[in-house]
Amino acid sequence: MNNLIYAFLLYFIAQGMIWFQTYGQFIWPWIKNNPWTVSIVSGTIVSYIFIKATYFAVTYFDGLLWPPRLLGFASGMLIFTILTWIFMKEPITLKTLVSLLLATSLICVQLFWK
Repeated sequence: MNNLIYAFLLYFIAQGMIWFQTYGQFIWPWIKNNPWTVSIVSGTIVSYIFIKATYFAVTYFDGLLWPPRLLGFASGMLIFTILTWIFMKEPITLKTLVSLLLATSLICVQLFWK
């Protein structure tokens, strides 16, 4: 169970970092004016975090690759929604809510369908 917790934690951290890396340009001028610096520095860190998250998830799922891929995707949807709502003040529309429910369903299928 620890491997799954570590995987989720790392997926959420990496997805959050990617959000700031790509959408931070609309909040902070420094990120907009320094895309190479942002991509080189944060891109390396994010890649490493994803590698470790995937290791923990694949270990938890006994070597299967699909569950970690879908967990990474779904965690990205959840983090994107939260950070976009907080920082960009974009409302959660019905379409977004349905997408979130689908992302949550992906997580539940991977976790509870044995």
